[in-house]
Amino acid sequence: MNGKELILATKPYAKEIRGKSWYYALSTLTLLLCAFAGALFAPYFILKLICGISSGLMSIRMFIIYHDYLHHSILQKSKFAQSIMTVFGLYMLTPVSIWKRSHDHHHNHNSKLFSASIGSYPIASKAKFLSMTPGERRTYLFVRHPLTILFAYLFMFIIGMCVNSFLSAPKKHADSLLAVILHLTASVLIFWFLGWQAWMCAMLIPFFMSCSFGAYLFYAQHNFPTVTFKSNSDWKYEIAALESSSFMRMNKFMRWITANIGYHHIHHLNSRIPFYRLPETLAAIPQLQQYKTTSLSPRDIRACMKLKVWDPERNKMITLRQLQSA
Repeated sequence: MNGKELILATKPYAKEIRGKSWYYALSTLTLLLCAFAGALFAPYFILKLICGISSGLMSIRMFIIYHDYLHHSILQKSKFAQSIMTVFGLYMLTPVSIWKRSHDHHHNHNSKLFSASIGSYPIASKAKFLSMTPGERRTYLFVRHPLTILFAYLFMFIIGMCVNSFLSAPKKHADSLLAVILHLTASVLIFWFLGWQAWMCAMLIPFFMSCSFGAYLFYAQHNFPTVTFKSNSDWKYEIAALESSSFMRMNKFMRWITANIGYHHIHHLNSRIPFYRLPETLAAIPQLQQYKTTSLSPRDIRACMKLKVWDPERNKMITLRQLQSA
């Protein structure tokens, strides 16, 4: 089955079941709102803390549902859904204008070695990295650094997704400024009227959790030891989906929390498949079962985070130590 035939084979699954879409979206949103309310108003700190962690987990799941909506795979032509998703995008510091533009670019250029790193982590070839100035190397390595991903709440969402997008095109990304204003206003009001415990459990913990986890998921699904990158002239959409996007092994709980985003190679092959139909698609099409994998184990996380530069001679990503010893 060639690339076009494989994409066509996934089309029967790129149809939402409307009732399921609404059930998953509204039930997740309800759990998120309940957890957020508990983090604000629970009478004991331990309950606030549990609700704050739950809010972070529900934010991850709701974000994947929001991400599916912007891929036009679920809940299209619904004003109510549009309102929910627009507000949620502002809440998560990923307003519609910048998230859709950057993420669509990522899907259309996934694993191209020589393209703008809009919506993706930058990838430099060995020759390109060696030709960089010291300042350019520091910037490149900073974006990919584990601490940058850990503190994605600040670096990637507040600054990268919102502040930088607004400064680059104020009229086009006015919602990015609105997201920051609303976020900071909510933080100040919660801290002032409900205290530091409510602020920590309703704002700091869930956003720190969801942003760092989301940033790592996005990183690891395209930066893993067996990933491949192609020059623009050799790039093919279906090959990029299958060879440059991982299947992330997870337990059932984490598959639910991440709304099946670990089936990432299928998602990149056909982003119109609703998240709840990705396992069904994998089971039905044998060619999709030959995937490259990573996981959330400490060993795999360490292996992914060490990768820095693409080496075309070895046809793999290498670490700085391997670069220096070459």
